[in-house]
Amino acid sequence: MNPRPDYYERLKVPLRWWAQGTMLVASLWLAVVVALPGPAAWVVTAVAMGLLAVCLFWYGDARVVVADGWFRAGRARIETSFVGEVAALDAEEARRVAGPGADARAYLLLRPYLKRAVKVQITDPADPAPYWLVSSRHPEALAGALNAARAR
Repeated sequence: MNPRPDYYERLKVPLRWWAQGTMLVASLWLAVVVALPGPAAWVVTAVAMGLLAVCLFWYGDARVVVADGWFRAGRARIETSFVGEVAALDAEEARRVAGPGADARAYLLLRPYLKRAVKVQITDPADPAPYWLVSSRHPEALAGALNAARAR
């Protein structure tokens, strides 16, 4: 097994989301502290903060990996031998392909805080998805890794 993947990216949520979520929980605390006795307000706030952390960690835990002849995007994976044409998309192209130009059968791993993406044609006849559209902070590097893995 290759100890170092050809490409690895975790689609973490931006720090801004953590700050906004914390402000939301602080607003909840202000509303609850008036209505409930002291310890209960803190318990409600702690539970809300815990739920926020779990949700943000879960949502930002999606990984994009090219390694050992496989391409993994979130929970989906496919052998790189079934990867066809790969295109790094800028923000406008990604918006068009994910919106009006989308195929309903496509596999999408999109994050709203990442504007760029990679479109990966799938050549496996048994796979119903004609392509994968995967968000990335470094779409050119991901496309390069997929093209190199496909060429091997």
